[in-house]
Amino acid sequence: MRMLGVESIAQLKCIYANARSMGNKQEELEAIVQQDRYDLVAITETWWDDSHDWGAAMDGYQLFRRDRQGRRGGGVAFYVRECFDCTELHDCDDKVECLWVRMRGTANKADIVLGVCYRPPDQVEETDETFYKRLAVVSQSCALVLMGDFNFPDICWKYNTAESKHSRRFLECVEDNFLTQLVGEPTRGGASLDLLFTNREGLVGDVVVGGCLGLSDHETIEFSILGEVRKGLSKTTTMDFRRANFGLFRTLVERVPWCGSISG
Repeated sequence: MRMLGVESIAQLKCIYANARSMGNKQEELEAIVQQDRYDLVAITETWWDDSHDWGAAMDGYQLFRRDRQGRRGGGVAFYVRECFDCTELHDCDDKVECLWVRMRGTANKADIVLGVCYRPPDQVEETDETFYKRLAVVSQSCALVLMGDFNFPDICWKYNTAESKHSRRFLECVEDNFLTQLVGEPTRGGASLDLLFTNREGLVGDVVVGGCLGLSDHETIEFSILGEVRKGLSKTTTMDFRRANFGLFRTLVERVPWCGSISG
């Protein structure tokens, strides 16, 4: 008998997309995920509600989602390959469209906290500050990866400058929490709305901007997470046929009085 245990994976293949409604894009997303074998998929603007409970599932993946409450649009989600040990970190504030998931690291490696956020263009300052307080807490994690559509078109990430008060406050929060922004190209028109942050050098790499999901006007972002995470292969005990003694098995089978056993 062989008990399948736990192994560490040095690299996670990830993709982020602003869907601008998953309503007619679910099949396309599943085809992309299966073809490119992503371990993590992050989505903003799902536009899901309770009627999408069944259709949102994807074989082989855990689904974590946070739907917008009380009005149409918005919403964020993670698909994580089901072999990974993940737990949602619950946030009691429904005003902030943000989802946090903890991915368990190996015995000698830190857990990775994953975040996906959608900030509407008209979000009020009070809600921004609620998000910043939460971000300050999760940024204390040894390994954080945050992605999403933050809708700050006036920020210049090359020089870390911004025109509006809200954008400057966001930059201040990023700097206060020692986050590094990794997207260097526009993701919608000429603006960098969709962003990718980490708090640890070398944790995220292979960042590529390009392509879109369906008719969404946002570019997707592909990247890799380079930390080691816990991957549960199986909790089921299985037969290890590579160690089987088929000669003995054949001998035992030949000793069975099959005629009597079948007729009786």
